[in-house]
Amino acid sequence: MKYVFVFAFILGIACTTEAQKIVLKSGSLDFLKDQKFLMIKYDYADMAVGKYDKEADYVNKKVAEYNEDEPGRGDEWKEKWIGDRKENFQPKFEELLNKYLEPEGLYVGKENEDAEYTLILKTTFTEPGYNVYVSKKYASINVEAVFVETANPDNVVALIISKNNPGRTYGGGDFDTGIRIGEAYAKCSKELGQYIVKEAF
Repeated sequence: MKYVFVFAFILGIACTTEAQKIVLKSGSLDFLKDQKFLMIKYDYADMAVGKYDKEADYVNKKVAEYNEDEPGRGDEWKEKWIGDRKENFQPKFEELLNKYLEPEGLYVGKENEDAEYTLILKTTFTEPGYNVYVSKKYASINVEAVFVETANPDNVVALIISKNNPGRTYGGGDFDTGIRIGEAYAKCSKELGQYIVKEAF
């Protein structure tokens, strides 16, 4: 019996290791060594959501379902779905990213318009997850961290792919979609910050 538990433990570790991944796909992060500021922008244009290849299809479905259940509820949900990005996800992402980069003398922010380089965080996939008391599924996101010259955005100097960043919370406080996805951005930011420090500094 103990061999079954050992196998399950090893398998669990393997699955966890395989699940989350961050890799430098192109370029180098050496250019960051001499930088003091980094501009950041966000891109959700080509994001898939859950089983839907297009975010719009997912949003339209949810709006219709919620409005059918309670008129106006779907419209409120959509407003929050979009609003969470600027009010929740982005501030949390920047706060945690700077926690790792500021000790190295680098500050990331949307106000850094004069920065030589810009980080474009492209969310390519979002799994919203769910929590219905008796069952739950963690949220997760896939992103592309695209580093470009601010004055010449077509010049990509580095590309990092970060997949399966989990949005885990403890204590049962993740019934709200925004909370679950926000935790996924927090995890992504932490991993990206550690990776940049390791590779660039």
